[in-house]
Amino acid sequence: MSQTTFALRDFFPFWDQLEPAQREELSEHCQLRHFPKGERIQTEQKQCMGLLLIQRGQIRALIVSEAGREITLYRLYELDICLFSASCMMRNIQFDIQMEIEEETHAFVVPPLLYDKLCRQSALMANYTNELLGSRFSNVMWTLEQILFKSMDSRLARSLLDRALGDNTTKLHITHEWLARDLGSAREVVTRLLKYFRDEGWIALSRGCIELLDEKKLREVADG
Repeated sequence: MSQTTFALRDFFPFWDQLEPAQREELSEHCQLRHFPKGERIQTEQKQCMGLLLIQRGQIRALIVSEAGREITLYRLYELDICLFSASCMMRNIQFDIQMEIEEETHAFVVPPLLYDKLCRQSALMANYTNELLGSRFSNVMWTLEQILFKSMDSRLARSLLDRALGDNTTKLHITHEWLARDLGSAREVVTRLLKYFRDEGWIALSRGCIELLDEKKLREVADG
């Protein structure tokens, strides 16, 4: 059994229930690709890459307004599956999502035609795809709820806490500009709120670093 086959098992919990020929096709046609930090992956029909199975790394899914403002929809991490990189097989998707490589990423790429074929052949694959779409839709709805009903200070506190949890540290090496892009806000608004957090003693600011000093208070603001 090839190394690729062993890796694919981690992404598809029903792997052993697929037909041998289906498993063989996936193993044969999946390619491991490297994506450097900072690269952008377009999801337009004409640029359909295929399904991404993230072996390791981190990807940010975002949308960009006509004015160039970005809003983060969700993030993908190790062993996540990136469906929208194969949007050409989802014919009812009418909006463009960009994928930004936030950390150096290695991912298996499943050709879109092959994945489309497998979804038509296998109810297991089709149902799993629907589950993934439902999960991503829930992520997007949560983001929409935050934008519509949460104040900017609440959203900023949540972003800081989530980043600290993901990085497993209270010292965050991120910029005001990064936070503004993540939240779809202006840099000046983020800077003003960070200074307020600092003055309240909840965080410490230094060049290129934000240190969380009072996570309990930040959590109260995030949940407010």
